[in-house]
Amino acid sequence: MTDLSHIRNFAIIAHIDHGKSTLADRLIQSCGNVEARDMREQILDSMDIERERGITIKAQTVRLAYKAKDGRTYQLNLMDTPGHVDFAYEVSRSLAACEGSILVVDASQGVEAQTLANVYQAIENNHEIVPVLNKIDLPAAEPERVKEQIEEVIGIDAEHAVHVSAKTGIGIDDLLEALVTRLPPPQGDDTAPLKALLVDSWYDPYLGVITLVRVIDGVVKKGMRIRMMATGAVYEVDAVGYFTPKLVHLPELRPGEIGFVTAGIKAVADCEVGDTLTDDKMPASTALPGFKPSVPVVFCGLFPIDAADYEHLRDSLSKLRLNDASFNYQPETSTALGFGFRCGFLGLLHLEIIQERLEREFNLDLITTAPSVVYKVYLTDGSVQELHNPADMPDPARIAKIEEPWIKATILVPDDYLGDILALCTQRRGQQVNLTYAGKRAMAVYRLPLNEIVFDFYDRLKSVSRGYASFDYDMDEYAESDLLKLSILVNQEPVDALAFICHKSAVESRGRAICAKLKELIPRQMFQIAIQASIGSRIIARETISALRKDVLAKCYGGDVSRKRKLLDKQKEGKKRMRQFGKVEIPQSAFLAALKIGD
Repeated sequence: MTDLSHIRNFAIIAHIDHGKSTLADRLIQSCGNVEARDMREQILDSMDIERERGITIKAQTVRLAYKAKDGRTYQLNLMDTPGHVDFAYEVSRSLAACEGSILVVDASQGVEAQTLANVYQAIENNHEIVPVLNKIDLPAAEPERVKEQIEEVIGIDAEHAVHVSAKTGIGIDDLLEALVTRLPPPQGDDTAPLKALLVDSWYDPYLGVITLVRVIDGVVKKGMRIRMMATGAVYEVDAVGYFTPKLVHLPELRPGEIGFVTAGIKAVADCEVGDTLTDDKMPASTALPGFKPSVPVVFCGLFPIDAADYEHLRDSLSKLRLNDASFNYQPETSTALGFGFRCGFLGLLHLEIIQERLEREFNLDLITTAPSVVYKVYLTDGSVQELHNPADMPDPARIAKIEEPWIKATILVPDDYLGDILALCTQRRGQQVNLTYAGKRAMAVYRLPLNEIVFDFYDRLKSVSRGYASFDYDMDEYAESDLLKLSILVNQEPVDALAFICHKSAVESRGRAICAKLKELIPRQMFQIAIQASIGSRIIARETISALRKDVLAKCYGGDVSRKRKLLDKQKEGKKRMRQFGKVEIPQSAFLAALKIGD
């Protein structure tokens, strides 16, 4: 049994690619958790997508046993967190389960936008922060400059920052000592009724739902009946334990400890992240505050290519929702695509990852509609509608005004690329709020409309700054804008999956570009096809796909011209009829390519 004063719970936070997962590898190796033959790089990144892309998507936890210089053995519960802004909800949940954070800063690159965002989250959670300068073995490392930058930009004392190289293992022992001496132990009472915070959960085909919990008070053990306080569901505990990263079973989990609980939970809906687990016989009087629900900012429709996969898609989404509480979904129908779901995400990378996980882990073939944001539509009768899907836009005559969401973006960039970044923000209807300098780097704060950054802003930002700019954003507020719905008509029929909302200044160029793209992608038919972009009843762009033509004169060897004329007139009549009844099949590649217009 571990004394509370010998437990340390901490998260590793940093900007993307500053070395969080590699540092976690060295700490695991140093504490002897994994045998040398089983060790691999980024051992906590268990998903194929994480290993292929080289990014962390899911926060992972691992328990280490460390024998300190004072001769005592400490239990260290480490949480490796993602760095990308789209997975900020994973970070916030991990921080709620810990008392301290290791702030990793690259000694050659210094403080970046995500470093700031994550450290402010840690400060909000009242964390003790240990600054760590990583990659000090690089020739470009400037530890003294970066220390000054941490103090200047973040405002925390960096004098005793630990110098490490996660790649070579330099300074890992100093870091372990700093964790033990500088981070506070957890508080808790093992005689009080059980209170455990549900931090994460995922679906296992053999064990049902596995939940990751942080025990605050009381003890959770095998055979005990537990109750989920938010849903009221009661289960009997099958097993408890922790990860090394392998599963290790324990007889019980005590206050201050982080571990897993399995209880044969089959109903995915019974597990809500942020819920409190308590003893069914002697429940806690109040639940823990839990987490603020995440607010999705990007919405798109997911439809199965084969309509028979609809139920399979619903099951897959509920299992994935269990593992990723920051996305949500509800059923919707589309005349072009049939039955599917409208899903909300924290960003475009998040959307891409969820789509890829559905295709890989659940063998689904999906069509994704154009991503959109939530607009507020004020109608002339005084009511307000939230508009998730552009196809649901009311008649323009009934609309008094439309408001769109704006964000506050923080961009850190070397001085050389500042001009290009400011031009990009202005082009995207941005409003400059602030421009300051931290050393040789400019820190620009801009207000930008969310629908301008949803598609490709991050990619454009990286390309104009040669990859040196870093970007982070928070939701700001809704503001009135001059927005129009652009509809795409194929053969006079509107295709709702291609409709989108756009600012008045860009609507004509976007309409022309989409029509031109669809002309290349829709196969020719036996009749002429008109592709049109319209705003209400006004057509603003048109492309025509000419008809395939059958040679009806092939059998006429010479002969009278009136016979040929008769055959050609008969063909014309037939084509008129075909156009009237002809339905045009639009290939999936056309939907996807139309979304990438305007890059």
